[in-house]
Amino acid sequence: MYKIEFKDFFTYSFSLDCVIFGFQNGKIHVLLIKRAMEPFKNKWAIPGDLVYPDEDLAAAANRILVELTNLSMVDLHQAETFGNPNRHPQGRVITSAYMALIRIADFKATPASWAEEVKWQAIDELQELAFDHNAIIQSTYELLKKKMRTEPICFDLLPERFTLNELQCLYEFVYTTTFDKANFRKKLKHIPLIKQTEKQANVKHRPAKLFSFDSQLFQSLITQSEYQFKL
Repeated sequence: MYKIEFKDFFTYSFSLDCVIFGFQNGKIHVLLIKRAMEPFKNKWAIPGDLVYPDEDLAAAANRILVELTNLSMVDLHQAETFGNPNRHPQGRVITSAYMALIRIADFKATPASWAEEVKWQAIDELQELAFDHNAIIQSTYELLKKKMRTEPICFDLLPERFTLNELQCLYEFVYTTTFDKANFRKKLKHIPLIKQTEKQANVKHRPAKLFSFDSQLFQSLITQSEYQFKL
């Protein structure tokens, strides 16, 4: 039986993995990098790396994302931690997932450092990734699904001005279901949406009305009453 010594508790490494979600072509996508170094060279993975000994976790998450994808000014939030002793082939590495939701059209990810390529991959088309990254994405995606029921985070994925059909398509994909159009729009009545005067442009079908989320009114409702977001 292995005898544990005090020094053994100071031999672990700690990493961060940035799970960045976006929405395009009717599907949730996740940002991946192609690794140009071992282990798992030439395999696709979540952007992630080791934390420096003197580095704050939030600062490390932003640094790692910038160094590997050139994405900056991304609002990252800590999600779940993963600590299977065998998750990394080179030793004990505990990792924490940091999650963000972005509008893909507003950002341009490009490979840097040891990331050879970057791509947006539909969540339902993922193949085998490096390390335990499939499990990390799935776990973080489940957190996203829970939050979308009670928080207005869906609007971080949609364009600033969106159609009600885009909003419905987002929820239908996330919850793998089909909503009746009239019933879905009834659910929106308590959500502070602003109807825009303009309509869609450069579309082959009849232009739809555009809407935006009134975040200031939403915060006011939260502050002044027991209002809860629910969709």
